[in-house]
Amino acid sequence: MTKALPPTDAKRMHEIAEKLHSGALRLLRRLRKFDSEAQISAPKLSALSVLVFGGPQGLNDLAGAEQVRAPTMSRLVAELEADGLVRKTTDAADRRGIKIAATAKGQALMERGRARRLQHLTAAIAALPADERKALAIAGPLMLKIASQ
Repeated sequence: MTKALPPTDAKRMHEIAEKLHSGALRLLRRLRKFDSEAQISAPKLSALSVLVFGGPQGLNDLAGAEQVRAPTMSRLVAELEADGLVRKTTDAADRRGIKIAATAKGQALMERGRARRLQHLTAAIAALPADERKALAIAGPLMLKIASQ
C-alpha cells in the first residue's frame, strides 16, 4: 500500500498531471493535422496504427484496443480491407477465428504518416533551447513509463 502524500506534495503532483495531460492532448491534436495527407478517416487510421505497430489482432482485441464495439470495428476492418490496407487470415491457434493484419500498403501508409509527424515534431524540438531539449530527453521515457503502469 502506498503512503499518502502531504497535501502540498499531492497538490504539486496534481498540477504536474494536469500539465502533462493538457500538453499530451494538445500535442496529439497538433500532430494529427498531418494525418489528413493519408486521406483516410481518423478511426480507420487509428485501427490501422494498432495493427502496424502492435501486430496482427483478432477483431475483439482490436475493438478493445480502440475502445469500440465489435460491430463498429467489423465495419472499419471491412473498409480497411476494401482499401487494401489490411487482410484477414485464419487464426493458427483457433481455426474458427480470424486475425487481422496490415498489408504492405497499410504499413507504408502508416510509416509515411509517422515520418511526417516526427519531421514536424523534430523541427519543433530543435527550435527549443538546449536545456529544454535536455528536459524533453528525460521526459519522453518517463511518459512511456507512466503509460505502461
